[in-house]
Amino acid sequence: MFYSGDPLNIKTVNITFHVSDFSEAVSFYENILGLQKKVQWPNYAVFDLCGIMLGLEPGGERAVKKDLPDVYLQVENVDDAYRELKDKGVKFLAEPKDQTWRARTAKFVDPDGNTFILVQLQK
Repeated sequence: MFYSGDPLNIKTVNITFHVSDFSEAVSFYENILGLQKKVQWPNYAVFDLCGIMLGLEPGGERAVKKDLPDVYLQVENVDDAYRELKDKGVKFLAEPKDQTWRARTAKFVDPDGNTFILVQLQK
């Protein structure tokens, strides 16, 4: 039984991406996205993504992922973040655009095709 009435008392959340080129992926998350690397072993690295642990480990395939969740990254200014990442060679699937749900977004992928969406909430 998953929930028995007692709190789960979850300590951390870790999401792991399986990557085709471990060194390239570690470099992307550390040097392009600027995430803080918490720890790295020969076959696993952990980054801090706003309090969530993002793990990378070998064994993935290089392709845009279908039917997997997108990771939304809320930023102050989507257009500025888009330009900064585009200048660093990040591949975007969608340029910044206004959404009907009062936000501005831009969609990009990491080297293995994991999808991220920059989002700026509009006031």
